[in-house]
Amino acid sequence: MHYQVRFTKAAREDIKRLYAFLLQQDKRAAEHALQAIYKAMELLKSFPFTCRKAQADNPFLRELIISFGANGYVALFEIEENAIVTILAVRHQREDDYL
Repeated sequence: MHYQVRFTKAAREDIKRLYAFLLQQDKRAAEHALQAIYKAMELLKSFPFTCRKAQADNPFLRELIISFGANGYVALFEIEENAIVTILAVRHQREDDYL
């Protein structure tokens, strides 16, 4: 099965925020981080259920771990009917929670 991946406005803002933060320090790293995030999300088009559950009692709310350097990012997403995956939020692994 092939899933369509879409982003909420909040998730797009999260990605912009993460990019802007890293851009202040290193433009090349910011570009590579952005590429890593979008490349990792390609997995969701085919295998969204392979990602870990965000809540034990909800098999459709999941998290994608995105490796980048020593740390990385986490994308919260929901698997919906009609083969749609909606990215709800994206954060750096060192952030406390989804903003």
